Amino acid sequence: MIRTRFCGARFAAAAPAMLAGALISLAPGGAHAACTDFASPGVDWMGCNMSDQEFVDLDLSGARLRNGRFFGGNFAGADLSESDSRGAKFIDATMTNVNFDGARLVKADLTKADLTGASLKGADLRRAELFRAVLRNAVLTGARLQGADLSAADLSGALWVDGKTTCAEGSIGQCNRQPTVTPKKSS
Repeated sequence: MIRTRFCGARFAAAAPAMLAGALISLAPGGAHAACTDFASPGVDWMGCNMSDQEFVDLDLSGARLRNGRFFGGNFAGADLSESDSRGAKFIDATMTNVNFDGARLVKADLTKADLTGASLKGADLRRAELFRAVLRNAVLTGARLQGADLSAADLSGALWVDGKTTCAEGSIGQCNRQPTVTPKKSS
């Protein structure tokens, strides 16, 4: 063990381990998320592999999930509002009634995710992959969908980005307006 003096105080230096830790924290990109951190608002799980985990009804608002992998995860009823989920992979995830309001989902992969009843108000879904996703009765008011892949996505009953149009039953890959019913005049 090496003993050294610093500002009049004595410190036992475990030099190699401390130096390695300092160098890692100064490396380009800085320290990485602690993938073992408990689920909580604002948790930093950037780049973490959290596949096949349960997140039912959890508050993950403001979470940093960028480039994370959540394949087959269960987020039913979870609050992911204002989360940074850019590039995250939610492939085949259960996300019924999830709150993604204001979330950043640019280039996120939601292939075959079940987003039935989800709220995506003001979510940024530009260039997101929503192939075969289920968005039945989802709220997409104010969502940004430029370049998003909605191929084979089920949008039946979803409230569209304009906040006025409800997608008709059988809206697959695009939002078809509900047929307007005009009252018949009595003779």
